Amino acid sequence: MTLQQRFVRTLLGFGALATVTVVAAPLVGPTSISLRRVFDWSIPFADNTDAQIFFVARLPRTLSGAMVGALFAAAGVVFQGLLRNPLATPFTLGVSTGAALGAILALTFSWSIAIAGISAVPLAAFVGSLAAVGIVYALAQARHRGLSTTVLLLAGVTMNAFFSAMILFVQYFASFADIGRTLRWLMGNLDVSSYEPLLVSLPGFVVAFAVFAWLARPLNLLALGPDSAESRGLDVTRAQRAAFLSASLATGAAVSIGGPIGFVGIIIPHLVRLLVGPDHRLVLPAAALFGAAFLVGCDLIARTILAPVELPVGIITALIGGPFFLWLLIRKP
Repeated sequence: MTLQQRFVRTLLGFGALATVTVVAAPLVGPTSISLRRVFDWSIPFADNTDAQIFFVARLPRTLSGAMVGALFAAAGVVFQGLLRNPLATPFTLGVSTGAALGAILALTFSWSIAIAGISAVPLAAFVGSLAAVGIVYALAQARHRGLSTTVLLLAGVTMNAFFSAMILFVQYFASFADIGRTLRWLMGNLDVSSYEPLLVSLPGFVVAFAVFAWLARPLNLLALGPDSAESRGLDVTRAQRAAFLSASLATGAAVSIGGPIGFVGIIIPHLVRLLVGPDHRLVLPAAALFGAAFLVGCDLIARTILAPVELPVGIITALIGGPFFLWLLIRKP
């Protein structure tokens, strides 16, 4: 089977899975709705409870889950390819923790600032992720000509610990009400009831995936090692910078919507590689589609398993991802 045939087959298979999941998820919940009434335009929207549940309570949440899952999964593929480490995740380099610190500051101090209709929490989260990216990137280039992946990893781990300490410091002085809000956000939560967060993160989503499309071949070459990749004509430094910045942008956009939802960026890349092989030209699109379906499915479990109580989706991904991570550590290569 040629690469083109495998690519089409991959897109059709994983695309169908993502489509079915996204279409079915808004129809499921503790309150039953009629699809006929949802799209009955003869009923005023203010009087159509089914349409309100579908378009306000469930559809934005489902679309947010699909976007966040795709971003985290694709970013995980890129970070693992960049660092040549199968256990690397979007949280490895401190980007998500920087975003979390920004959001926690906005929540704790009740910032009301808004720019172009963007509320304070997603805006602060995205600014925090950019600050983390800038610091880690500067440290990785400080003593090297080009980008050192070793220093990049060490700087990321260090900044991750530092930002985590800052989050605890802010929480220590917060009220009990604020601690409850921030703790729920830190668990990872897709409690989205408007389309604003999607529109806010859409530019980052588009830019990140445009770079990911270009990165597929460079990541295949980087898997051979920097020297081998350079001998095959790849500008290694340029590829590394593009991978780091695009994956960080994707992570920041995802965290600004749903908070630091863990394990998606490590579960999905490994499962996809088991199904389609190591070629990033197949792994990247497959991971994005499978990640979207996976997180929407996890969120569906989170909001129905203890209905009417809704669990943060990060709890479900952690319960699935923790054992999976341990399996990765002990399995034979």
